[in-house]
Amino acid sequence: MSRKMKKVKRKLLKVLKIIVIALVFILTLVLIEISIRNINQNKMSEIKEEDVNIEEIVLEKLKKEDINKDFIKWVNKNYSNSLEKLNVLLDKSQYDKSMWHKATGYSYLVLNDLYNKKYDSMKNIKVLDANKANSTVSIVGDVSLADNWYIMPQYDERGQGVKGILSEDTLSILKKSDVTIVNSEFTVSNRGTPMAGKQYTFKANSERLSIYKEMGVDMVTLANNHVYDFGGEAFLDMLDEFDKIEMPRIGAGHNLEEAMTPYYYVLNGYKVAFLNATRAEKYLLTPGATEDSPGVFRCYDPTNMINKIKSIREETDYIVTIIHYGTEGSHDLEEEQISSSHQYIDAGSDIVVGHHAHNLQGVEIYNDKPIIYNLGNFIFNADTVDTAIFELIINEDGTLEYVMVPAIQHEEYTELLKGNDKQRVINDLNSWSINAIIDSEGIIKKNS
Repeated sequence: MSRKMKKVKRKLLKVLKIIVIALVFILTLVLIEISIRNINQNKMSEIKEEDVNIEEIVLEKLKKEDINKDFIKWVNKNYSNSLEKLNVLLDKSQYDKSMWHKATGYSYLVLNDLYNKKYDSMKNIKVLDANKANSTVSIVGDVSLADNWYIMPQYDERGQGVKGILSEDTLSILKKSDVTIVNSEFTVSNRGTPMAGKQYTFKANSERLSIYKEMGVDMVTLANNHVYDFGGEAFLDMLDEFDKIEMPRIGAGHNLEEAMTPYYYVLNGYKVAFLNATRAEKYLLTPGATEDSPGVFRCYDPTNMINKIKSIREETDYIVTIIHYGTEGSHDLEEEQISSSHQYIDAGSDIVVGHHAHNLQGVEIYNDKPIIYNLGNFIFNADTVDTAIFELIINEDGTLEYVMVPAIQHEEYTELLKGNDKQRVINDLNSWSINAIIDSEGIIKKNS
């Protein structure tokens, strides 16, 4: 290679070196610029996060709803990410109160009660776990634990505890339910004499109430025609005995206000009120409670019940009205059963459930709400008679489902029915029902 060529080569290498250095310098500057931009963007994001107030955002979106600002702050503090969830829901659709349950697991009514600490002073409410796929209330008909009647002698003689009078599968439903309610049709006392003029009078000693715990019972209805069978002292003893074991009771009390007072459960985040009254007696013997005297909540005139339903309608999500009514030994409905049940639905009740007839009676769907006219005996006497457990299912989204679980009482023992026997009872119920159909699984639907 000539000297001239070598010189050219050296110059080219020098130029390439300069170019490489320049490219490296430019790349370095670009990387520095990108880093500076990222740092600035991060700082801006941090500033924005500091400036963003989810409470103010939600309040702005709810300004037409007159929502209390302190309530919003309380929800944000007590329910993690709830306002963020609510904000997303508000972006997707127009506001409705169901959004609160979707965001927190509690209905708007329950949240307001908790915010105002309303439950702190209430003795007639129990708050159960929320955020479940569903919650179940099981209601059964007439139960007698009277020492002077059929069931308790067999309970004692068989020596199996509650399994001597109820099958395993029946007990399983009662115990697994979030709330199980029975009609307790006897008085509880060691005092008193049988009421004059009554053919049948029922009384148990206080130790018998432990059987309700064995059964998984959570609440009793007392508005019936046998809780006053042994007079006023025994009746008051009964109220005290239920209070001692902390068993919620409805439908009877020391005065009318107490007898009319609902008991509430918060189930799956929804507030459910339970009311109980009686119109069972053709000859009035069981005293109705008054302003200053004890007794049961009577509804021969439905006005008091209608007014009570109306008075609590705005403060609870659902109302279950339980009535002791109907003709004993009959599957046929009295006109008063139908008319008064319709009135209770019209007043705001979501469900009406009945017992007293000692037999099953039909189901009606009235204004898209169910009336279970009679659950009959559950574990009451020696008769062989079909019965059922009524299940109210409260789903997470607030929808309700209704199920009849056929069973039979025979030989002082109650068990679930299966196969053809189960279908037989369902067929009977359908034949007695109005505007309702019960499918093979016991699910109650409107008959289209």
